Amino acid sequence: MKLWNKDYSLNELIENYTVGNDYKLDQRLVKYDCLGSIAHAKMLAKIDILTPTEKDKLVSELNNIIELDKQNDFEIHQSQEDCHTAIENHLTEKLGDIGEKIHTARSRNDQVLTAMRLYYRDEIDNIKKLIEQNCSTFNETIEKYGQISFPGYTHTRKAMPSSIKMWVSGLKEAIQDDSKHLEFYGNLINQSPLGTAAGYGVPLDIDRDYTAEKLEFNQVQKSPIYAQNSRGKFASGLAHIFSELMYDLNRYASDLILFSMPKFGYFDLPDKFLTGSSIMPQKKNPDVLELMRANYHKVTSLESRIKSMMSNLISGYHRDTQLFKEAVFEALDITKNSLKINELIFSQLTVNKTKCEEDLSEELFATEEAYKLVQQGVPFREAYRKIADKFK
Repeated sequence: MKLWNKDYSLNELIENYTVGNDYKLDQRLVKYDCLGSIAHAKMLAKIDILTPTEKDKLVSELNNIIELDKQNDFEIHQSQEDCHTAIENHLTEKLGDIGEKIHTARSRNDQVLTAMRLYYRDEIDNIKKLIEQNCSTFNETIEKYGQISFPGYTHTRKAMPSSIKMWVSGLKEAIQDDSKHLEFYGNLINQSPLGTAAGYGVPLDIDRDYTAEKLEFNQVQKSPIYAQNSRGKFASGLAHIFSELMYDLNRYASDLILFSMPKFGYFDLPDKFLTGSSIMPQKKNPDVLELMRANYHKVTSLESRIKSMMSNLISGYHRDTQLFKEAVFEALDITKNSLKINELIFSQLTVNKTKCEEDLSEELFATEEAYKLVQQGVPFREAYRKIADKFK
């Protein structure tokens, strides 16, 4: 049964269109919706809407749903539309009238906001752990190969000497900055929207501070209108951070594609990371790096999709926001998987010291030669011209 069920049946084509694949996407929110409902049930008991016994039965069954979900035994059906309906239907089936009391003083709108923020909170921590794992692997790469020098490029032309340490440290520092951005954003979204209902609060004296404390939110998001308006804003903000992470991985994927070419040969990738050609027997292709490079563009397009869909909406809830969910989930999944792949690649990447050092040709040391003259008292611009003349 739908939570908004009335005395008519919805047209089947309309139902399929409006539900979309939300019931599938919501499978990952079951645990978080139950956690929000547990806090809400305790609050309803605190304000005497539920008896202590009713509260205990609801909390017990909600924990049971979390366990069923862990075992993949809690399925959301299309007719239920979303996890909120599936959970309330289950509670009503198991507990009768008690289950019908759980929706008091809330809407599916603040339910999904709460579940999404709890979910975001966990996933931000997961991504930060993946960043730490990458940085640990980078340190191992630096320890093993860091002192090896190889050409640095500007304008895709040889510029000055670089080193494996300098190159790897560039990615390490970049994603550490991304982690700081995630930390800041995690604190920003850690505000409780529970109790804001459909964007205009509820005509009941509820204790929002209590539920915020139970769910370990930093604070209550006071304005019910902003709670709804922030839904797309927070989703697009997260997608933006994911795109920044993917931007950093994109640059280094491009480096590895170029520098692992036989013509350069600075890096070697294990054969088990490379794919073949259906027509050319000799080919070993860095498809995984090409897809990582391309996935940056996919994540930026997902960010753009969210921002585009949420613009021009008047304040309050609109069904358009249903479509934010899939985009932010996809951006999150791509970023997590890309971080896992990147860490795997660096853990088994080998550096060809001979190829690196053989390619350290004379022009790479031109700037160094100019500064040797500077140290002898020659003005820099004169030193620059003297060295430039050698490479005419």
